[in-house]
Amino acid sequence: MSSPFRKIKGGVGAPKGFLTSAVSAGIKNPEATRLDMALIYSQHPCVAAATFTTNRVKAAPVRVSQAHMRDRDVQAILANSGNANACTGVKGVQDARYCAKTIAKGLGLRQGQVAVCSTGVIGLPMPMVRVEPKLPELVEKLARKQGTEVSQAIMTSDTTNKEIALSMDIDGHKVRIGACAKGAGMICPSMATMLCFITTDANIGKENLNKSVQEAVENSFNRITIDGDMSTNDTVVVLANGQSGMPRIKRNSKACRLFREALNVVMLEMAKSLVRDGERVTKFVTVEVKGARTYNDAKKVAEAVANSSLVKSSWNGNDPNWGRIIHAVGYSRASIREELIDIHIGGKPACLGGLESDTSMEDLRKVVSEDQFTITIDLHLGSAEYCVYSSDLSPEYIDFNRSEYAYWKQARKDGLTQQ
Repeated sequence: MSSPFRKIKGGVGAPKGFLTSAVSAGIKNPEATRLDMALIYSQHPCVAAATFTTNRVKAAPVRVSQAHMRDRDVQAILANSGNANACTGVKGVQDARYCAKTIAKGLGLRQGQVAVCSTGVIGLPMPMVRVEPKLPELVEKLARKQGTEVSQAIMTSDTTNKEIALSMDIDGHKVRIGACAKGAGMICPSMATMLCFITTDANIGKENLNKSVQEAVENSFNRITIDGDMSTNDTVVVLANGQSGMPRIKRNSKACRLFREALNVVMLEMAKSLVRDGERVTKFVTVEVKGARTYNDAKKVAEAVANSSLVKSSWNGNDPNWGRIIHAVGYSRASIREELIDIHIGGKPACLGGLESDTSMEDLRKVVSEDQFTITIDLHLGSAEYCVYSSDLSPEYIDFNRSEYAYWKQARKDGLTQQ
C-alpha cells in the first residue's frame, strides 16, 4: 500500500505562509561565522501547541515560552544555539523577554506571540552584546525557502542538520507539514538539550492540535535516549496557520487521523535522527518489550535496558551480553517472572525462559556488530508493549564531554563571569 505522504524540500519553510531566517551572531565564539540564531514566522495567525521539559531546573526561555503559550497563540519562534540561557537567574529571564519583545515589535506582534528557545552551555549569561544587534537583522532577512538554514542555526554538538517536510492531500487540498530538530547529547526527554520546531498549513483547532501533539511526542521524543540525561531546555513547538485552504479538521474524522499520522511520522523521524547523530555513538538500537502485564511495566523494562550504561557499553564493544539486559529487566521495578523471560537479539534467541539459548555467540556477535539492530524482550505475562530507541555508549562520548572549559574562558573575556 502506497504512503499518503510525499517527502518535499524546505523543512519548516515548506508550509504556506511561513517565513524563516538565520544569522551568525558568534554567541559561543565571536570569531565563528556559523549560523547560530534563527527565526520562524507565520504571516497569518496561528494555532500553537507545545511541550516542554519536565526537569525541575528550567531554562529562562522555557519559563518565558511556557507563559506565552498559556496566554495566547504563538506566531513566531526565536531560537539560538551556543548558550542555553539556563541557571542564569532573573537576568536570564529578562534577556529572554527582551528578545521576544524586540522580535515582536519588528513583526507587529504582541510579545506573548513570540516563543523563545535556546540551546547550548548551561550556567553562562547570554552574551546580549552580540545577540541584540542581530535581532532586527533576523526580521529583515525573513524569506521563503530558508528552512534548512534554521535547522543549521540550532545545531550544537550535532554533526548534521535535521529536517523533514511532507505533503499530503486532505479533503482535496494540498497540506504541508515541516520540521527541524537538534540534539545529540543530554538526550532522554521527558516532556513532556533537544529542540523541535514544526510548522503546518493545516486548518486545525487548538484542542485538536494539543491532543495530536501530546500523542505524537509520547510516541517519539519520549521514547529516545542517548545518555539518560534530561536537558533543562527540551522544547517542542508546533504552529498551524490554516493557509492550505482546507476546511477545519474535525475530531475523529478521516482528515484528523491522516493529520495525526503525518505528525507522528514527522516527530518520529526527527526523534530517530537525534539518536543516530548522538555524540560519538556508533549504534542505533531499538529496544522492544512485549508480553508485559501493563503498559507501565513494559515502559519500565524498555527504559531500564535502553538507559543502562553497562548494556550500552557492551553494544559499543560488539558484545551480545544478554546477562546485562536481563539484569536491567530485573531492577526495572516491573512485574516479571525470571523463568518466563525471552530475549532476542536481531531476531535470534539469546535467552529463553531466563536461561541461555543454544544460539552461538558468534551469530549473536555478528548482529551487534551491525550499526543498527533490535533487542526484543518478551515477559510472557500479558499483552502490553513498549519500545525505546537507544544507542551505544563509547569511550569517545566520554572524551567529548570531559570539559566545557573553553566556553567559560570565552565568557570571562566577555565579562560575563569571574570563573
